[in-house]
Amino acid sequence: MLFNVRIWAALAGVAMSGSIAVAQTLPTHRIPAALAAEAASEAVSSCAQQGYRETAQVVDADGAIIATLRGDGAGIHSLDSALDKAYTAVSFKSDTLALGERAKEDALVSLSKLPHVMFLGGGVVVKLGDEIIGAIGAAGAPGAKLDDACARAGLDKIKDRLQ
Repeated sequence: MLFNVRIWAALAGVAMSGSIAVAQTLPTHRIPAALAAEAASEAVSSCAQQGYRETAQVVDADGAIIATLRGDGAGIHSLDSALDKAYTAVSFKSDTLALGERAKEDALVSLSKLPHVMFLGGGVVVKLGDEIIGAIGAAGAPGAKLDDACARAGLDKIKDRLQ
């Protein structure tokens, strides 16, 4: 008899806790694939016009790839670098040029040992209002500031159409 009471008490507890655990879902926004492709294309094109062989990758808020474009003649390593820059920007919720400056002065540099983390310019967050919905990573130009400028060109191409 005592065993049955314990089972009923446990079942009642589970039933009651189920209603306590109910919560609203979180709204999320995503960069449409067409806009991501357009941003990557603009980043690569912007660099190509300056004579740089660039790769661009666009990721969503989780760091998953939406679009990739390896420009003509861009090194194979630029695929990984562009992705790591985009991943780092979205993970740390900050542009990688600024993160690179911070890493010179504080313990942030120790996090650069994590997989896919790269504190070099070229990773730019994509925002919808204050919400970070993704990032653009660019790699291949001869310098972090140049990669950053190419990624920003990609963002500038689409930012007014993000909703």
